[in-house]
Amino acid sequence: MSLAAEAEDAARAYAQWQKAVAGVLAKSRRVDPAELGPEPQRLLETTTYDDVTVSPLYGELDEHPEAPLPGAFPFVRGGSATRDVTVGWLVSARFDGTDAKALNERIIDALGNGVSALWLRTGADALPVDALGTALDGVYLDLAPITLDAGVDTAAAATAFYTLLDTRTDVADRAAVRLALGAAPLTSAFSGRDDVTVAEAVDLALAAADRGENVRALTVDGTAFHNAGASDAEELGASIAAALAHVRDLVAVGLPVERALGQLEFRFSATDDQFQTIAKFRAARQLWARVAQVVGAPDAGNAPQHAVTSAAMMAQRDPWVNMLRTTLATFGAGIGGADSVTVLPFDAALPAGSLDVSESFSARIARNTQLLLLEESNLGRVLDPGAGSWYVEELTAQVAAKSWEFFQQIEAAGGYLAALDAGLLGERIAATRERRASDIAHRRTAVTGVNEFPNLAENPLPAGAATAGDIAVRYAAPFEALRDRSDAYLAAHGARPTVLLAPLGPVAEHNVRTTFATNLLAAGGIAAVDPGPLDVDDDTIAAAVRESGATIAVLCGTDARYGEHAADATAALRRGGITTVLLAGPEKAVGDVGAEGRPDGFLTARIDAVAALTDLLNTLGA
Repeated sequence: MSLAAEAEDAARAYAQWQKAVAGVLAKSRRVDPAELGPEPQRLLETTTYDDVTVSPLYGELDEHPEAPLPGAFPFVRGGSATRDVTVGWLVSARFDGTDAKALNERIIDALGNGVSALWLRTGADALPVDALGTALDGVYLDLAPITLDAGVDTAAAATAFYTLLDTRTDVADRAAVRLALGAAPLTSAFSGRDDVTVAEAVDLALAAADRGENVRALTVDGTAFHNAGASDAEELGASIAAALAHVRDLVAVGLPVERALGQLEFRFSATDDQFQTIAKFRAARQLWARVAQVVGAPDAGNAPQHAVTSAAMMAQRDPWVNMLRTTLATFGAGIGGADSVTVLPFDAALPAGSLDVSESFSARIARNTQLLLLEESNLGRVLDPGAGSWYVEELTAQVAAKSWEFFQQIEAAGGYLAALDAGLLGERIAATRERRASDIAHRRTAVTGVNEFPNLAENPLPAGAATAGDIAVRYAAPFEALRDRSDAYLAAHGARPTVLLAPLGPVAEHNVRTTFATNLLAAGGIAAVDPGPLDVDDDTIAAAVRESGATIAVLCGTDARYGEHAADATAALRRGGITTVLLAGPEKAVGDVGAEGRPDGFLTARIDAVAALTDLLNTLGA
C-alpha cells in the first residue's frame, strides 16, 4: 500500500472515530450530534499548565520522524547507547546526619541492599567535612557514584574528598570515580539556599576539569523551580538558561566549550503524572543538546540527569498514598531516561516521629520502590521504551517547544541572572503556582487523601518541621492547614467540628450527595453526622438537630426532591436550632422560595472548597 493510501485510511478511520465520539457525547449531553461541531473530540481534550493540549486519541496522523538511537545527538532517546540494561538507572539515596559512624552504617547497609549511588549532605549543620573519610569507610569509590551537597562548604568538601582519594589504596581505577560536587549557585539564588558564589563555582569547575576522575562541579537544580510551583516547561526552560550561564562563565575564563559542558549535571523533579514526567526528561535532553549544538559542541550535550521525586506533591495527610505517588514518579523518570533516581521517603513531608515507623523503614520503602521497578518489572532493560508512541513523541515535542520558548524569553531579558533580578522567573512561576492552587482548591485537580477521599479518622499531627517537604510549596498545604485547625479543635473540645446532614428521600436518592458532602467536609477536618433519611416535620428534624449538637446542616437529595421539600426542610431546620443551612447541589434546584425557606449557601463540585471550608470552620469556632 502506498503512503498516500495509508494516509487516506488513517484519515478515514479518524473520521469514523470522530463520528463515534460525537454520538456518545451527544447522548450524554442530550443534544443533537450536529450541535457539537466538526471536531467533537476537542471536548475531551485537556490542557497542561504549559498550555500543551493533550488529545483523547493519538494515531498515525500524529507520527513524528524517528529520533536517532540513544547516545546520539540530540540525545532525546538517552544520553548513552551502552548503559547496562541489566542494571538500568542508578538507585540513588540521600544521606543526612552529623554522626559519621552512624551515617557510615546506614550507607553500607544501603549499598548492600540495592543502592548504587550516594547523595551525601555535608558541611554546616550536617556531616562535618573532615568526617567524610569515616562516613565513606568501606565504600568502593570507583563503583558508587557520589553527589555532595555542601552548600557554602562545597570547596572544603571537594578538597576533603580529593584528599580521601589520595589516601585510599582500594581505588583501582581513578578514571572510574564519578563525583558531583553539587555547586549550584545559580539555582540556589532563586530558591534562597546558601551556596558558593558563582566565582567560587567557576574555580571548582576549573580544578575539577583537570582531574583524572570524572568530576562534575556544577549542578543545575531544577527542583528549585519545581518546588516553587513551576510547570515542567518552566522548570526546564529556567534550568537550561542557568546551565548556559554557567557555560558562558567557564568559557570566559578559558575553558574549552566541550570541557565546560562536561562540568554540568541536571537535577529535575519527577511527579506522579507519569506521561508528563517521561516527556519532560526526554525533552530536557533534547533542549540541552540543542544548546550544545549552538555553542559548537553537539556531541558534548548529554549531561547526566538526576531525578528526584517531587517534594511538592508529597502530602502530610494519609501519607501512605505518597508511596503510590513516588512509584509513578520513579516509573516516569526511569522510562524517560534519567541516569539516577532518588525517591523521597513517603513520610518526608511529616514532622519527625509523626508515624509509628522507623527511619530505616521509610528509607527501605523508598529504595525498594526503585528495586521492584528495576528487578521485578525490568523497566531498565529497554532504553527509551516510550519511543515511537504517538502520544509520548508528541508530548515530548510540545514540552520541548514550550520550554524553549520560555528559555528564549529569559535570554531576551538578558540571560538567567538578569531575568532573575527583573522578577521574570519569580512572576512567571508564581502565576503557575496560583493556577495550580486554584485547581486544587476547586478540586478540579485531585490530591488523593487530601481534597478527595480524606481520612478524618487519622491521628492528629504533632507540631514540628518536616524532613524534606518544607522546602517546597506543597500542593496539599491549604487543605492541610484546615485539617490542622480541626486537630486543634479536637484537642480543645474532645471532638471534631461537626455538621449535620439532612438527607431527603430514600437512600437511593440522597446517597450521591451525602457522600459528596461527607467527603467535602472531611477535606476540611469537619465531621458529618448522617441520621439517615429525615421526614420533613419539625419533631423529626428537631430531634436530629438535638442529637447531633450541630449548628450547621447540609440538605442532601435530588434536584426533584429539593423542588418539593427543600424550602420546608430549611425552615424546619432553622426552627430546630440550625443557624446555617447549606444545600448540596445547585441554587437553581431550590427554585423561587421565600427567605425563610431559602438555604444560606450551596455546595457544588465547582466551588472553591478551601474558601468554603474556611468559612465553615470560622463559623464553627475552629
